[in-house]
Amino acid sequence: MAGFKKIIECVPNFSEGKDMNKVERIADAFRGKKGVKLLDYSADEDHNRSVITAVGEPEALADAVVEAIGIAEKLIDMTKHEGQHPRIGAADVVPFIPIKNATMEDAINISKEVGKRVGEQYGIPVYLYEYSATAPHRENLANVRKGQFEGLAEKMKDKELWTPDFGPGEPHPTFGAVAIGARKLLCAYNINLDTDKLEIANAIAKKVRHIGGGLRYCKAMGVELTDRKQTQVSMNLTDFTQTSVYSVFEMVKMEAARYGVSVVGSEIIGLIPQQALIDAAEYYLRIENLSYNSILENRIMDLLFED
Repeated sequence: MAGFKKIIECVPNFSEGKDMNKVERIADAFRGKKGVKLLDYSADEDHNRSVITAVGEPEALADAVVEAIGIAEKLIDMTKHEGQHPRIGAADVVPFIPIKNATMEDAINISKEVGKRVGEQYGIPVYLYEYSATAPHRENLANVRKGQFEGLAEKMKDKELWTPDFGPGEPHPTFGAVAIGARKLLCAYNINLDTDKLEIANAIAKKVRHIGGGLRYCKAMGVELTDRKQTQVSMNLTDFTQTSVYSVFEMVKMEAARYGVSVVGSEIIGLIPQQALIDAAEYYLRIENLSYNSILENRIMDLLFED
C-alpha cells in the first residue's frame, strides 16, 4: 500500500452470513486486483450478514466494488433471506471512507460513480446516503433502510421522497436496493448479554443510542443470538473520538445491571481504528500519555515504510 497515491476504504455489507461459499465468491472480487487490498472479511449467521473491508486507489476500488455487487446480484435472493439485521438489499450498504491522501470529496465522487454503474449495469435502485446524500432525509442510513426489503416496493411508490438516485424506480426482484455513500471512519461494536430476552437488549439499546437520549454518536439495536441463547446490543459508533468504545461498554454494563443481566463479551465487526483501542487502554489501565508512538509494532512499521 506504500505505493498507493490515494487510499480509500470500502466496507460493503452483504446479506449473506450462512453460506461461506457465497461469501468467498463475493470476497474474490477484491483478491488479486492491482490497486486494491482485501484487509478483512467476516460473516455472522444470526445477522445473516457479511462485512468486507478493502482499501485501494479510487478507480481500482470502484471496479472491485461494482464486480462484488454484481456477484451478490447473482448469488443472493432476498425473497428467501432471513436475519436479525435490518437490510434493503443483497448488498445492503456500501460506504467509502477517505484514509490517506484522499478527501471526503474523493469518497463522495467514487460513491456516485459506483452508484451510477450499479444502477445501469445491474438494474438495481441505488440510494446515496450520509455525505453523498442528495436530500436531507436520505443522510441517515436508518431512514433509507426503514421498511427493509419487505417494505421496499411500497416505500418506493412515494416518488417524491424515495425515487432512487440511480437505477429503476422499483426494487430489483431478488436483490432489492442498495445504499451507497461516503462517511467517516466508524466502529461497528457489539456487546453480548447473558439473557435470551430480546426485550431487555432492546431496552438497553434504546437507552444507549442517541435517538433515545443516549450517547451522541451511537446507533444501537437489540439482536437475538439464537444459537448461544443470548442477546446482543449491536452498535455503530459514528464518531469514536466523541463517543468512545469504553463509554458505550460502561453504559451498556450499567443499564444491563438494572435487569440483573451481565455482559459476557463483546466483538468488533470488520476493522477498528487503532486509536479507539488506545483510548480504551488508556481509560482502563490509567496509562498516561499512551499514543501511537508508544506501540512497538507501529514504530517498526514506520521504519519499514521509510526504508
